[in-house]
Amino acid sequence: MGVLKKRLTDLLIDGEHITQEQLDKALEIQKNTGLDLRSILIKEGFITEHELLVVLSRELFIPYLDLSRYKVDPQIASLIPEKVSKQYKVVAVSLIGNTLTVAMFDPLNIFVIDDLKVFTGYEIDPVIASEKEIEKVVNNIYKKRDFVQEMSSFIGSQHKDKKEEEYIDIGGGIEDSQKAPIVKIVDLLIIEALKKRASDLHMEPTEKDLRVRYRIDGHLHDVFRLPKDNQNAVLARIKIISGMDITEARLPQDGRFKVKLKNKEIDFRVSALPTTFGQKFVLRTLDKAKLSMGLDNLDMSPGPLRLCKEAIAKPYGMILLTGPTGCGKSTTLYSIINQLNKPDKNIITVEDPIEYQIEGITQIQVKPEIGLTFASGLRSILRQSPDIVLVGEIRDFETSDIAIKASLTGELVLSTLHTNDACGAITRLIDMGVEPFLVASGLVLSVAQRLCRRICPKCKEPDEISRETLEKIGVYDLIKKRNNAGFFKGKGCSHCGNTGYFERIAIHEVVMIEDEVRDLIVKRVSSDQIKDFLMKEKGFKTLRDDAIEKWLQGIITLEEVIRATTQD
Repeated sequence: MGVLKKRLTDLLIDGEHITQEQLDKALEIQKNTGLDLRSILIKEGFITEHELLVVLSRELFIPYLDLSRYKVDPQIASLIPEKVSKQYKVVAVSLIGNTLTVAMFDPLNIFVIDDLKVFTGYEIDPVIASEKEIEKVVNNIYKKRDFVQEMSSFIGSQHKDKKEEEYIDIGGGIEDSQKAPIVKIVDLLIIEALKKRASDLHMEPTEKDLRVRYRIDGHLHDVFRLPKDNQNAVLARIKIISGMDITEARLPQDGRFKVKLKNKEIDFRVSALPTTFGQKFVLRTLDKAKLSMGLDNLDMSPGPLRLCKEAIAKPYGMILLTGPTGCGKSTTLYSIINQLNKPDKNIITVEDPIEYQIEGITQIQVKPEIGLTFASGLRSILRQSPDIVLVGEIRDFETSDIAIKASLTGELVLSTLHTNDACGAITRLIDMGVEPFLVASGLVLSVAQRLCRRICPKCKEPDEISRETLEKIGVYDLIKKRNNAGFFKGKGCSHCGNTGYFERIAIHEVVMIEDEVRDLIVKRVSSDQIKDFLMKEKGFKTLRDDAIEKWLQGIITLEEVIRATTQD
C-alpha cells in the first residue's frame, strides 16, 4: 500500500469514520476493479463525500471549498486546458501573483500537482472540492469558453486605461458603434442569448462596467461584464438597430428589431431606461415559432382545457387572464387568437406594446401621448364591426366599462388583469367601478396562470422527499391514497445548463361564470367567499391543485410547486 493511501486509511480508521471490515471490503473491490479508493468508499455508502472531504481538510490542513457557493472566473479556469481539467478532475479557481489555487478531488496526488505546474507555469496551491461539483463547473466553464474567449478577443483591443469622463460622449458612441468589433460584440451577445433560450437580455450599466445577464426559464443568470469604455458604443449600436433616437439619453425609449438565425425570424422588443450610470437596456425575444396554434398545444390540464374551450366557443362575452407580469398571459391569449383566426372572423387588438405581429388580424399600438389610449382605441374598434376584440390590459374604469359593455353587445372580448387568482378578477372589476350586474352578465370565464420550470428530460432522476415535508404542505394523504410511484428532480447536465430545468409549463385555475356565481357577484360577496363556494359545491381546482397534479406526473419539482403558488 502506497504511503498516501495508507495515510488516508489511517485517518479514516483512527477517526472511526469507517470500520476495518468496510476498509477491507473497499480494498478488495479496488484490487479487482482498479478504481480509486475514495470513490469506492463513497459509492459503497461507507462514508459520504462531504464527510470524507471534511476529514481530509481537517487532518491534512488543506482548505475545503464548496464550489456550489463559489463563482469560478472562466478566464482563470481556462489557464488549465480543458482536457487536463476533465482528466484530473481539477479546476483553477484563483490566481494571486505566481500562485494558482486549484480545486481538486485528490489533493494528495503529487503527480497531478507536478503536471499542473508544467501545464500552467504557476505554483499550485491545492484545495479540496467535491468530485461532482468539479465536473459540473468544468462542463459549464468549457461550454461557455468559446463565447467568452471570442468576446474577450474583440473587447481586449478596445480597452484603454483612462479616467472616466463626467459626461456621456454621445457623438463618440455613434461613431464607435459602427466599428466592426462593436457590431460583433452585439451580434455575439444576441446569438448567445438565442442559443441559451433566453427570454430577456439585460444590459445594466454599473459604476465600473456593463453587466450582461440572460433570463432563462424565468431566472436571471450573469453572463458577461463589458469594460466601461465599450458601454456607450454597445448601447448606441442597440439604439441604431432598434430604431431609437440615438441622441436621447434622458428619457425612456422603446424599439424593436428582427434577426434571422438558421432560417428562423425572431423579433426583439427593446426597452431603454435612464439610470445613474447610463441607460439600462432590456431586449425581449419574441419567437413566433413558439406560439401555440390553439389551446391543445399549451399542455393544460384536462379540466381547465375543457372550460376554456367552452368559453371561446361562445359568440360573445368576456374572458380574462390574470396573473403577475411574466406569467405567460400574452402567450396564452395569442394562442387563443391563433385558434380563432379564421377568414370569416374580424379580429382586432389594441395593445401596449404589440408583442407578436400576426397575419390576418388588425393590431393597434396604444400611444397615450397623442390620445390613443386603451379606452379610446377600444371605443373606435367597436365601430369597426369586430367579432373578437383583444385588449392588452384593463387598467382603469373607462377601459373595463367599455370592454364589459362590448361583451354584452355581441363581441367576444379577451383581456388581462393583474390579480392573484381567478376569483380576484371578479372583485377587481367591481372595485374599478363596473356595476356588479354588468360583471355578472358579461364575464364568462376568469383564468389565473403561473409558470413553473419543467424538469430537464435529459437528467431527470428520482427524488427523495420526507414524510414530514409532505405532511407540512398537506399532500401526504393524497399521495398515500394515489399510491404515487415516486418523485423526480433534475440532476443538472449540459442540455439544461446544469440547472436541472428545461423550459416552462403553465399551471391554471379556471372559474366559469355560471348562475350561482352570478348571484354571488350581484350580492357583492368577496372573492374568498366565491372561491369557498366553488371549492365546496363545484370541485374547484386552485393553482396549487394544478401544480401538485403536474408534480405527481413528474413534470415539475416540489420546489416549483411551492415557489409558483405561494402568495406573498
